[in-house]
Amino acid sequence: MALINKSDLKYTYSWTAIGDDDPKKTGKPDSTLLSRNEGYEVLHFINRFAEKQSFKNKESALKTERMIKEYLPGDIRSHKNVTLWLQDNWNNY
Repeated sequence: MALINKSDLKYTYSWTAIGDDDPKKTGKPDSTLLSRNEGYEVLHFINRFAEKQSFKNKESALKTERMIKEYLPGDIRSHKNVTLWLQDNWNNY
């Protein structure tokens, strides 16, 4: 079950996934690169990350969102590298 929903997100996103990139159709967002401005991808990524980290409260999920939107370096784009960066930098923010 998802920890957060679209209405919980604090930042503005585009919600117009195109064609095969729409996670409602595919069941997951783009498996290679995270589009940090595409709401469907960010929401799915945050919930997947929260599940892997065993987060139990929305505050941790929203911290993940804030870190992605405000602090994640622009050259870190793959889901794997975003996950690693979040884990490595969690206590810094």
